[in-house]
Amino acid sequence: MSTAERTTTDSAAAATGAPVRSSLPLVILPPPVPPALIRSRAPHPKIPQTKPERTALLEAIRRGLAAEPAVPPLRMEELHARARAAMAEVGLGEIHLDYAGVLVNNESWRDALAAVPYHRRLLLMPKCLRVESRCPAPFDEFGLLCKSCGLCSIQDFQAEAERLGYAVLVAEGSALVMAMIQTGQIDAIVGVSCLPVLEKTHPFVEAAAIPAVAVPLLQDDCIDTMVDDDWVWDYIHLEAADTSRRLDLGGLQSTVKTWFEPAVLDELLGPAEGHAERVGREWLGVGGKRWRPFLAAAVHAALVPSPTPAQEASLKKIAVAVECFHKASLVHDDIEDGDLERYGEPTLPGAYGVPVALNVGDVLIGEGYRLIAESGLDPATITTAVREASQSQRLLCRGQGEELAWSRTPTALASRQVLEIFRLKTAPAFDVALQLGSLCAGRGSELAEVLRTFSEAVGIAYQIKDDLDDLQDDAGLLPGAQPRPSVVLALAAERARGADRDLLGRLARGEHVAGATAERVRGAIAECKADEKAALLLEGYKEQAIRALDGLLEPTLKGLLRRVLGKIFDEVSFEGYCREAEQERLRHAQPEGAAKASAPVVEPAAAVVERA
Repeated sequence: MSTAERTTTDSAAAATGAPVRSSLPLVILPPPVPPALIRSRAPHPKIPQTKPERTALLEAIRRGLAAEPAVPPLRMEELHARARAAMAEVGLGEIHLDYAGVLVNNESWRDALAAVPYHRRLLLMPKCLRVESRCPAPFDEFGLLCKSCGLCSIQDFQAEAERLGYAVLVAEGSALVMAMIQTGQIDAIVGVSCLPVLEKTHPFVEAAAIPAVAVPLLQDDCIDTMVDDDWVWDYIHLEAADTSRRLDLGGLQSTVKTWFEPAVLDELLGPAEGHAERVGREWLGVGGKRWRPFLAAAVHAALVPSPTPAQEASLKKIAVAVECFHKASLVHDDIEDGDLERYGEPTLPGAYGVPVALNVGDVLIGEGYRLIAESGLDPATITTAVREASQSQRLLCRGQGEELAWSRTPTALASRQVLEIFRLKTAPAFDVALQLGSLCAGRGSELAEVLRTFSEAVGIAYQIKDDLDDLQDDAGLLPGAQPRPSVVLALAAERARGADRDLLGRLARGEHVAGATAERVRGAIAECKADEKAALLLEGYKEQAIRALDGLLEPTLKGLLRRVLGKIFDEVSFEGYCREAEQERLRHAQPEGAAKASAPVVEPAAAVVERA
């Protein structure tokens, strides 16, 4: 089912002071998420400071346990030995030993936890995850009684865990938990706690010898603390049938990148004939994260754990076809946007001129369809794959067409209209990768609808992330920058007041405003909290992507897609995108090791989560 709503509104016209283009539908927004999800605080010094660092450490620990399995419960000496090996692999220092030890303990129990039915598990959370100054929840002798006010993540964790069958407690202390263990009411624990508490309770959990994992809080001052939410979701949903935890996604991504080395491309496509194919082959080999072919390969790995050589050969051609389509769209985008450089390097039209670049883009589209036709799949599957690829290309071109039409005659767009352009322009590239990976595994028709819904949410989230990154990097804010629809600017135009409203409304309509510096624009955006609203929308679409997987009956694929989502968005961290705010934080930063961690940077009002 499409997430586009087939109605429009003039409400944004009043907000921006200009007529809103009414022919473009409004996307349906995801359910609101807790504002606390974008609250930003520095982690405790004993914890790696960035999410990518923490994820790299976790993946190193998983590789170590896969190479040399361990039987829990592990003694502290063994925990530390394995933790040090993983830290050395990713370049982290001894200060992170306790944190790494907790992660080793969690992963050593992973398979045992997965084997325990949900209704025999306890989810234990600390009350300090709440927004203390505004939390309406009372306490009883068992702990906090969540009122589901929407301010923090406690309600989401609790609701999902209870839906699965967990017992849930929001309380500190181990006496009650130990009593539940001793009476045989629970057989496994998923917890969230700070490092000091985990260090103190480890001997008791070790003695109980039941599966127990605990995601460490990022702070230990007991007020408005934070946690890596996606890790909590991962452990909550663990089940025995989900073998995705055994997939090395980092290794798979590295393998996929090798498919674009010149010799491998020549093997797949044959020798390049003529100038256009040579340039196209070079462009195809230019580096990148290869998210789209990686997604195709990841879906195939989840559905076909032990592929035959013939299946591997088919997958390789399908994955490279997906990248051909993506690279062609980038070439055509650069031509249409007039971009001659990207990240300081010339684009294809910048290096060869528009006529050559246009032709090379067309060549890559042809190569994509040729690879599908020569993939070795059965005729019916090839037909379906061609239909999926062509439908994806059609939707993408419709989205790009809306953006080009806007650039010819810029008018105010409601933020939900911008999101609809994102849905059309970005989501199909993710969808075709997942659909072709599934088709290559022989599971296309039964998974198509779930994968499409997941892709729409991921695609919109990815483009919102791109807009927030542009805001931080000045892209689109500098004088003379090529205007394009931006959800941040559209939100700002709807929310701003006074002189800021005029400035942001003109920018949202694609006008160049003389004397408007990037700092001035960022300040106006921060003043009306449009960046916070965009960050909450990003979290909302990520959450919607996870919810889309509820209808997926393939546990390993479901687990894998949750992990892939975290991998794609690991680098996202909302800290306020105003440079002035960043400088203010640096001036007031406490020295490392201070007794209290810095106060939350973002404390948005409850109204921030209201749907536009």
